[in-house]
Amino acid sequence: MPYLSLVIWIPILGGLVVFAAARIPKLDVRWIALFFAVLVFGLSIPLYTEFNIHTAAMQFTEKLPWISAYHVNYFLGVDGIAMPMILLTTFTTILVVLAGWKVIQYRLGQYLAAFLIMEGLMNGVFAALNAMLFYLFWEAMLIPMFLIIGIWGGPRRIYAAIKFFLYTFIGSVLMLVAFIWLYLYSGSFNIIDFSHLQLTPTTQILLFLAFFMAFAVKVPMVPVHTWLPDAHVEAPTGGSVILAAIMLKMGAYGFLRFSLPVTPWASMRLQWLMMGLSLVAIIYIGLVALMQKDMKKLIAYSSITHMGFVTLGFFSVFMIWANTHSLDAGRLAVEGGLVQMISHGLVSGALFLCVGVLYERMHTRAIGEYGGVINTMPKFGYFFLFFALANSGLPFTSGFVGEFMVTLGVFHANFWIAVLAAVALITAASYSLWLVKRVVFGKVTSSRVAALKIISPREILILALLVLPTLLIGIYPEIILRVMHASVTHLLLQVVPAAMG
Repeated sequence: MPYLSLVIWIPILGGLVVFAAARIPKLDVRWIALFFAVLVFGLSIPLYTEFNIHTAAMQFTEKLPWISAYHVNYFLGVDGIAMPMILLTTFTTILVVLAGWKVIQYRLGQYLAAFLIMEGLMNGVFAALNAMLFYLFWEAMLIPMFLIIGIWGGPRRIYAAIKFFLYTFIGSVLMLVAFIWLYLYSGSFNIIDFSHLQLTPTTQILLFLAFFMAFAVKVPMVPVHTWLPDAHVEAPTGGSVILAAIMLKMGAYGFLRFSLPVTPWASMRLQWLMMGLSLVAIIYIGLVALMQKDMKKLIAYSSITHMGFVTLGFFSVFMIWANTHSLDAGRLAVEGGLVQMISHGLVSGALFLCVGVLYERMHTRAIGEYGGVINTMPKFGYFFLFFALANSGLPFTSGFVGEFMVTLGVFHANFWIAVLAAVALITAASYSLWLVKRVVFGKVTSSRVAALKIISPREILILALLVLPTLLIGIYPEIILRVMHASVTHLLLQVVPAAMG
């Protein structure tokens, strides 16, 4: 079965079907969209169940000639790094479809179609093994998100949509230049071939900076992070969920797929920059999150801090090797970053859905407008509290596993960097618990809060579906780590000697 092609093209086809069906009066396109979302998730499950954990080779590969004169092929495949991201994408899309079930009243068919099409394009990014195919999927997915923010967003949606598009597009142009240079140098657009090239130090530095501009914007890293709070605040709930759960991960994925293996020497030489910017995101942006009065902005800034742990883990491997000569410690940091990517996708997506539940009822995201929600919506209050604690890194949740692994790995690199990262966890707990205290607990502060309606079975189902993997990874992280071991080990064996030698 060509599983990768199916999880790319079936949602795109489904989006077109939903778009066309929306023109038929009295036809409920929500069920059509849900059918395609569940179908694609079902097709992605064999990627996990049939995955060979004992090899680092690309699996489920598909290769067809496309533009043969320029060596542009339809080349797909996944390893233990990419495959979990596809599962996260297909799972999250189901939740987004359910979340928009009753909330979206304007052009519902086009809204759901945009998410299905974007799902296929995002799966294409994680599955592409040809640089031009990767670039086409990478750029094409901006269009549905641009429309989602620009059409169904808040009062400043046009500003936020244009800012989101310009930031990500300008950075991506430099990535295209890097791909073209690598093709002219190697005669191939094969991503795997890029990692075997012997490049001069100057060339590596220039290519690293080109990749950095594309991927740092997407993560986002300081100082190119300012588009994210605006995009989150103005995007509808589904748009915020996809931004946090999937799109931010593409930047981190790009660092692992291109920056480290293609430019290992430059990655080592510039590790001080990457680790420094990661610490700024973890510490400074965490303090910025404490100052927010809008729930969405607070969660958006917390996303930047959590992604800071991801990049800190990825780029600490050279310092870890220099101090320990142990690949195990480096693998711990990288795998911790990968687990953090998945955990953040689950937990931040859940928090944005929780904000959406409240906004649907009160039409405000201002923290000061709430208080005592648990008195009128007790089940919702428990869900909100659980995800806030997971966001803080509570043990036995996925949030704890990723941050603990990164911090422990970085401890082998530098004691004081690890201390700074660990202290920043206190900040994460502070803004998460402060949010819960102000919104959920206490006395009912207004008649509007007193009039809140309890959450529906649909909303309970959505949040419960996110509780399960958050707990499962927190209690038994091996369920996801086992598929990563071979690929991460292979990456480090490829990158570290090349950088040091």
